[in-house]
Amino acid sequence: MESIHQEVIREVEAVLDQVAQDHRTRTMMIFGDSGAGKTHVLGRLKRILNPKAFFVYIDPFPESEAIWRHVLRYTVDSLVHKPEGQAESQLLLWLKSLSAFKQGGIVSWVLSDRQRFIRSLKASYPSGIYNANEFFGVLYDLIDPDRYPLACEWLRGDNLDDESLKLLSVKHSIETEDAAQKVLANFGRIAAETQPIVLCFDQLDNIARTSDGAIDLQALFNVNSSIHNQLLKNFLVIISIITSTWRQNADRVQLADQVRIDTSVPLKPISLDQAEAVWASRLLPLHRQADPQPDSPIFPLTRQVLEQKYPGGKTYPRNALELGRRIVQSYKVGPSRAEQPEDAIAAFKLVWLKEFNRIQERITRIRQLSAPELTQMLKETFAALQVGEIRPRFLPSPTYASHSFSYQPDHQGRVGIGWNEDPSLTTLFHIMNACRRAVELNLCEKLFLIRAEGIGKPGNRGYELHDQIFAENTPHQRLKPSLHSVHYLATYHSLVNAAYAGEIVVAGKTLDIQALESSIRDSHILQNCTLLKDLGVLSEKGVGEEGEGAIASQPDDSEPEFQSSSEPIQDFLLDLLKTHQLLGRQVMVQTTIGQFAEMSEDQVNELIQQLSEDNQLQVLGDNPNPEEQLVYLPDQPA
Repeated sequence: MESIHQEVIREVEAVLDQVAQDHRTRTMMIFGDSGAGKTHVLGRLKRILNPKAFFVYIDPFPESEAIWRHVLRYTVDSLVHKPEGQAESQLLLWLKSLSAFKQGGIVSWVLSDRQRFIRSLKASYPSGIYNANEFFGVLYDLIDPDRYPLACEWLRGDNLDDESLKLLSVKHSIETEDAAQKVLANFGRIAAETQPIVLCFDQLDNIARTSDGAIDLQALFNVNSSIHNQLLKNFLVIISIITSTWRQNADRVQLADQVRIDTSVPLKPISLDQAEAVWASRLLPLHRQADPQPDSPIFPLTRQVLEQKYPGGKTYPRNALELGRRIVQSYKVGPSRAEQPEDAIAAFKLVWLKEFNRIQERITRIRQLSAPELTQMLKETFAALQVGEIRPRFLPSPTYASHSFSYQPDHQGRVGIGWNEDPSLTTLFHIMNACRRAVELNLCEKLFLIRAEGIGKPGNRGYELHDQIFAENTPHQRLKPSLHSVHYLATYHSLVNAAYAGEIVVAGKTLDIQALESSIRDSHILQNCTLLKDLGVLSEKGVGEEGEGAIASQPDDSEPEFQSSSEPIQDFLLDLLKTHQLLGRQVMVQTTIGQFAEMSEDQVNELIQQLSEDNQLQVLGDNPNPEEQLVYLPDQPA
């Protein structure tokens, strides 16, 4: 909807144009109530700004002590994505747009030696580049398709092993906050030749917390102030926050850091004309199929309903959409049934599946996530499953404590869990040493180490410690997670972020974190997460079989026991009907294919037929044309 929050879009675009012109970093705060349209605005900003800036969306940071490394990781991850319609990543397109690259033509640069490349870039940037030889050398490796993935890993701050560092001709990984900040500054320095970098911080209600349990906004504002104080160039920092969250926490942010916000932009309620336009946009696909065409673009809805519901002439986009949904539902099933409680579990499973599919596309390997992020995701899942008292930072190591936590099941001993995927064998040794100390200090009765990465070879110190700690005669165990299991954890984490931000609406209700945790338990949607089974935290119900919330997708090669079947797709079809009550058959088919790309139209129709024969749904009408058929639940009036 182009008219909604247009003034906000224009203001952000104007500030970005200023950054592009004078290269001076600026910071904007966008604030509004839940349902005001922050997600809509950020999505539009990304689409609009992509041609003129590098847009980086930064997930909530799990630990304040590593916030710069978190920002660097998400910045590089955003740059390695391929823009729509492009054959190469944003990072390569950015590199090839540099003037130094254009001087002799792309072919000559690819064929030239590494040192010549480095000398040329150093001549173009004689000052202001941190660790110039190694940084420019890694940029050179981006040109080589074989070394491109490894170069990206170094740039994003992965803790690489010695062999990988040697291949890149660098001495160290980016291991400190200072190094991460300076590498980020390098990107800003070089971006002056191309386009500004937009750093967008959102869903701040689930960032790291201080010792008293408050969200650590000061850590974020420290980063913002440092970007300004260190004169990092060509950045536009956008802080998106709920109005109430800012009011509750503003006094925790030092005034000297608050004044670093150059512009604050509120998201205001929309007019009824705009609400009507929102309805019209949602109804347009249906109106195009209607014969005869409706007289009103919002039929069967009316302007009168909006005026009665919102006599002040203002509302928020989410409220308008929910009102329209309820009215359309009443037309489907009748006013009396529309007032009955909706099937919240069926609706939640549809929300879950949509997010699960998005996560599968976004996260393609486990090491895409940092150890603190993986640990945080698992801890949030444990909290939802009510496994017992949870304590953070279990391992006795100041460096790796955030890679761990412990919990105490009812009437059982404490269980410790550590998770680290760094390929560096030096890091592995320190993790193993921390595990050894935890065992010697009797900090737990059972210790799990979660690690899919290798542990080196016999003779390596970390390898030897691993074999001692996790020997067969001990209660301790190392688990190798699959990517598929990580997708479960990451999906729930994404929903947790959205719940804290007030952005999950299920069956007409906005879920807070308690309601989300309850939905997770009631839906049994985690029952097919193998890692949770191996950790022994799932109830027996559904374990070892397709649970209610099972997700049908192509199995990961590392998880051969996961088998796709038609049962999850049949569940999805029934959940659609439980949520919508009455649907066109063709709409059901296309919606299902949209969620399960491996299914064909004929296969979905066969499943609908099977469910009809089992009397789990009914097809209305004798017309053999699927486009003329309606589908409904047997106990619902057609």
